[in-house]
Amino acid sequence: MGIDRVMALRSQILERNAALARAADAPSAPDASKAAGPTSFADTLADAVKSVSKSQSQASDLSAQYERGETIDIAKVMMARQQASIGFEATLQVRNKLLSAYKDIMSMPV
Repeated sequence: MGIDRVMALRSQILERNAALARAADAPSAPDASKAAGPTSFADTLADAVKSVSKSQSQASDLSAQYERGETIDIAKVMMARQQASIGFEATLQVRNKLLSAYKDIMSMPV
């Protein structure tokens, strides 16, 4: 599998995640947006970490099922593992950027 194919799969995954996020953000009722209110950055970050954790546990479960010899498609297992890996790497990069921004802010003269 070439790097172009991997990058194409990555972009498809990111597009689907964005579409799912937009669908999840769409209010189901007209008054739902008024009741929910704005979400904080901490809540958004916590939700993202929970999502990555869920993805990793699903990939782990699929891998265990495949290793036990259950009828699980290897492509499904590999795709779940790659999605979990990409989610973890993205979370790690966000954490690194946040730490860098925090260090920059703390080093500013007052």
